[in-house]
Amino acid sequence: MLEHNVATPQNQFSQSVDLSMTNNKELTLSAKDVKVFYGAAEAIKGINMEVYRNEVVAFIGPSGCGKSTFLRCFNRMNDTIDICRVTGKIELDGRDIYDPTLDVVQLRAQIGMVFQKPNPFPKSIYDNIAYGPKLHGIASKKSDLDEIVENSLRKAGLWDEVKDRLQQPGTGLSGGQQQRLCIARTIAVSPEVILMDEPCSALDPIATSIIEELIDELKENFTIVMVTHNMQQAARVSDRTAFFHLGELVEMGKTDDIFTNPKHKRTEDYISGRYG
Repeated sequence: MLEHNVATPQNQFSQSVDLSMTNNKELTLSAKDVKVFYGAAEAIKGINMEVYRNEVVAFIGPSGCGKSTFLRCFNRMNDTIDICRVTGKIELDGRDIYDPTLDVVQLRAQIGMVFQKPNPFPKSIYDNIAYGPKLHGIASKKSDLDEIVENSLRKAGLWDEVKDRLQQPGTGLSGGQQQRLCIARTIAVSPEVILMDEPCSALDPIATSIIEELIDELKENFTIVMVTHNMQQAARVSDRTAFFHLGELVEMGKTDDIFTNPKHKRTEDYISGRYG
């Protein structure tokens, strides 16, 4: 089921779009009985989940409960860990992302990722954004790249702050600006889904507020799945919340319901601060 990487056409996903609808929502990602093993140890225990287009889903739970491990299944980042093995099935628009004929590089363009710590390339602000479109053959002409760079920076709420210094290093920006640069770099290749692994944990409260407002704007164009250690943040930005504990998905539902009327005692105990 794993570790094959055979190039396929760039429009591979658009050729197999599944227009399944549940409650008038278009299904984007689905996980069926997904398990993750590190050697013989089972880290993720048979998770089933559906994620719909243009929603924000937050993963919450104690440290070490499997939130980030499961998130990384969606763009096959766990493939980079030698002792890691994934079983079950994950689909993007109805296509199995562990299909051996699938191009993993293209998958990671379709399902982009923003990490906990901002990681701009050691390049100019402009080249950070232009790198992906060049790599994936989306644009090669300078005029096209200029348009993508500006549009991406605008969508990330960063254009007005950096438009006069596009040739300066991205690493010279503040922490919050660097994280927005990484978001702009992610959306420059027009992904369908953006994964965010604790995107605000290294930021100050002002930068965190800016990122949260940005997430609310981005869901108009993207589906967002995020891990957060901050329950208040999950309550503020997500449409649905999934609570993880000891490698299990305990429950998932509308965010208001999870925080005000959880169905499981483990969820209630976590939200009320009995453990964390």
